[in-house]
Amino acid sequence: MAFLFWCVATPRLDAQYFGRNKVHYEDFDFRVMQTEHFDVHYYPEETLAASDGARMAERWYSRLSNLFGHEFISRKPLILYANQGDFQQTNVVDELIEEGTGGFTEPLQDRVVLPLTGSYAYNDHVIGHELVHEFQYDIVQRNMGREGLQRMEQLPLWFIEGMAEYLSLGRVDPNTAMWMRDAVLQDKVPTIYDVSRNPSYFPYRYGQAIWAYIAGRWGDDIIPRLYASALVVGWEPAIKRQLGMDEEDLSKDWIASLKATYGPQIAARTKPSDIGTRLLKDDGDARTMNVSPAVSPDGRYVAFLSSRSLFTIDLYLADAQTGAIITRLLNADAAPHMDALRFINSAGSFSPDGKKFATITYAQGDDEISILDVASRDVERSIKIKDVGELSNPSWSPDGRQIVFSGSRGGISDLYTIELANRQVHRLTDDRYADMQPSWSPDGKTIAFSTDRGSETDFTRLTYSEMRLALYDLATGTITVLPRFATGKNINPQYSADGGSLYFVADRDGISNLYLYDLAGGDVRQLTNIATGVSGITGGSPAISVARTSGRVMFSAFEHGSYVIYWREAPGVSSAAAAGGAPAAAPLAAGDSTDRSSGVLPPATVAHGDSSVSRYLHDAVTGRPQDTTFPSQEYSPTLHLSYLGTPVFGASISSFGTYFVGGISAYFSDMLGYNQLAATLQFNGTFEDAGGIVQYMYTKNRWNWGVTAAHIPNVLYGQYTSTTTYEPPGGQPIPAVVYEQLKQSILEDDISLLGAYPFSTTRRFEMSVGYTHVGYSLDSHSQLIADGQIVREVDTSYPAPPSLNLLQTSMAFVGDNSYFGYTSPVAGERFRGEIGGTAGSLKFATLLLDYRKYFFARPVTFAVRGYHYGRYGGDAENPQLNPLFLGYPTNVRGYESSSFTDADCSGGPGCPEYDRLIGSRIALASAEVRVPLFGTTGFGLINFPFLPVDLAAFADGGVAWSAGDGAKLEFVRQSTDRIPVFSTGFSARVNLFGYAVVEFYYAYPFQRPNAGWQFGWQISPGW
Repeated sequence: MAFLFWCVATPRLDAQYFGRNKVHYEDFDFRVMQTEHFDVHYYPEETLAASDGARMAERWYSRLSNLFGHEFISRKPLILYANQGDFQQTNVVDELIEEGTGGFTEPLQDRVVLPLTGSYAYNDHVIGHELVHEFQYDIVQRNMGREGLQRMEQLPLWFIEGMAEYLSLGRVDPNTAMWMRDAVLQDKVPTIYDVSRNPSYFPYRYGQAIWAYIAGRWGDDIIPRLYASALVVGWEPAIKRQLGMDEEDLSKDWIASLKATYGPQIAARTKPSDIGTRLLKDDGDARTMNVSPAVSPDGRYVAFLSSRSLFTIDLYLADAQTGAIITRLLNADAAPHMDALRFINSAGSFSPDGKKFATITYAQGDDEISILDVASRDVERSIKIKDVGELSNPSWSPDGRQIVFSGSRGGISDLYTIELANRQVHRLTDDRYADMQPSWSPDGKTIAFSTDRGSETDFTRLTYSEMRLALYDLATGTITVLPRFATGKNINPQYSADGGSLYFVADRDGISNLYLYDLAGGDVRQLTNIATGVSGITGGSPAISVARTSGRVMFSAFEHGSYVIYWREAPGVSSAAAAGGAPAAAPLAAGDSTDRSSGVLPPATVAHGDSSVSRYLHDAVTGRPQDTTFPSQEYSPTLHLSYLGTPVFGASISSFGTYFVGGISAYFSDMLGYNQLAATLQFNGTFEDAGGIVQYMYTKNRWNWGVTAAHIPNVLYGQYTSTTTYEPPGGQPIPAVVYEQLKQSILEDDISLLGAYPFSTTRRFEMSVGYTHVGYSLDSHSQLIADGQIVREVDTSYPAPPSLNLLQTSMAFVGDNSYFGYTSPVAGERFRGEIGGTAGSLKFATLLLDYRKYFFARPVTFAVRGYHYGRYGGDAENPQLNPLFLGYPTNVRGYESSSFTDADCSGGPGCPEYDRLIGSRIALASAEVRVPLFGTTGFGLINFPFLPVDLAAFADGGVAWSAGDGAKLEFVRQSTDRIPVFSTGFSARVNLFGYAVVEFYYAYPFQRPNAGWQFGWQISPGW
């Protein structure tokens, strides 16, 4: 019976085997500010901006409470971070947060979490957007409980996110209107059905447009009714019930409205492809995004940020004339000293001689100015600015000695300069205004920038002017706001080569175009008049660059659902129209455009007075607290129940007693996620066989540590039948049957201390130390059955092996900069090196080496891996340890234990063909060619994202051995020796709606010549 007593007695580290790291670079001293409806979590450096954010939140509460007809019954947590870098370190969620995430609402504890951006107007929008989600969740949980959250998850993303965008921005939104005009221009307006099911349609933009149409046609009060109905019956039946038409008819009407509204606008303007010369010839679709152009002083080269590698945003250098890619200047994943490139709100700058390039990178929890040598692509130095966490848009001074940039401190943006020789920093502005996108004049005397320093900005009233152009005089510190275009945005100023004019982007008529401002005379000329817009990723992102000596202009435009870079020589007045500019090159009349319909979402006939959303967006007073400060206290971490798994319980009777099955799980966390407690209780037998795990993790600091305690029963049952005779009292012996049931229990009790120290998002050190007790028991319940009757029942306890007391330690170094496709990693590399030791009842050491590399050439991935795991030392071969098995499908496919038959075995003692797969040490290697069959347009041969499928051709090989029983390293197909085994074949991996990845494979095992091709499957993503 010895085979029954195998058990796992190796170190178990309850952490990710691979995976990227959330690094807590900073220790935030959070406080809690209490308003009427919110607990605002903040830390001292952001006190002023957080107080203003609290007032914004209360005003939004008033607006949304009236719209939804719903009140909170308790204060909701609003967690504010001073900048994006701090926000990315939040513990509220475990997932890594990318730069594109501007905030989120977490439903388990109703937490709204977001970074301050340096722009009060943008902060106000994001707070409003997230509080829409807060109302959505609160309505669901109050009325429907956990079932409501599940129903809400079934609603399309456009339904949820589009509602939040519409209710926080309204229908006047030139950025979303630009997206819709592009769809009409390309004749690719999706149906609502397509937006609901195809993730390639951005749900924020399309969702906002759909909701604007619904609200414009049926009134804003339809929104809460449609939402409530969709939670009960689903969104498609809700549309029919509330709007009186089905989804298909609604979709047709919406599309017709878009075409009717934007068709005439498009006809009066030029296509994006007519405004200049496209820089890159392969960027005409949504698969590739090229933004933030920065042209060299002589106009020969351009640096830009691009998604052409599919998984990352990298910095590239191209020939500005031919568009040929010269090199990739910077890839954050390949640079271990940094975590990311800033790409949404920042562009870089060439030095005056064109030999250096300054860009913004994220490293060690803060932004840095990284200066690259263009020729060598090396980062010569990285400059961290003390007490300034978020940086953007560096601009080199004409003499090359200084760099000006926009920096955010405490959630408030200002202009700064740094002297490169001694790293001395000068703060140029110091107020609550948004000061962005600085650009140095050719004579070095003035800095142009974009700001909200307009008459509408009032921080007491919480009103904000549109972004204006301003000049900062370095000699006097005087700021002059330029007098043109008070309506619409005016951003991204760039000096002309002679310094006499400013290029900039404005949307005075609702469409972002390129303009030229004459600094001497104040004349403004419109240089482009395109149907979509001159734009970066967001409406406020940098989009243009001008060569300092040649005057060549680079700019990005929205086209085919993405961003395309164009260039043109410095335009003269007479050539503007010929190059796709405005029909008239004469200076524009003073004042603002009165027709901004191009930036309005249809139906454009809705007047401000007819819309509840428009009215509250123009009402700065209602709901705004009179107080500008609020009481606060230190943050005190208290555990709250975040999640309670649905309890499952059942019972039955067996010969060993009452049999229970079921379990329950719970997860607790404090509001900031510093302390996390998870517990699971599981029944799968009698009460004696109940098991459970409790884990506590502390993640506030860079060192993450935790304690895990577990009681894990492993129960095996066996049945045996034999014949005998039974002699009844006073009678003759008669035939009888002995029916015996065996129950073997292996009870494992663990307690372990875990620790992890991340060096960066892609590298970490792990360690663990723990104690394990393993106890064994073997019980029997036998019945003697004679003449159809149970005549005797006996319970017996058999001797079991001695229990084990093990002290286990391990240390590991882990790296992972890989990127996942739908079913497997497709780019980057992963590795893990781990050593462990076990002392006590058994003494042995373990060694694990695992390296995986993925070479990606869209859409194909060539993947390779090498793996070794082994036990070494005196007790490495102890029979109480589970042997290692090479034939698992995650190792070498085609050698599964369940597939072996007598035909596989060559005879003799045992089965050599199977036995050579077992040992105390294994090593293996694999290679795969992976092709995404079904996926998205950017990643998949067939655009079918609903059930992604990857196909792969693979080759596996490996060897198992033990101390004193080494392997012969030779390739032969048939042998009774311990030799390496190989297989090859094909597999298909299917992503089942994001819940699991199932692999089906067909493998030919070379060292099983009598077996032939083997079919198998497993639930596991690709290695």
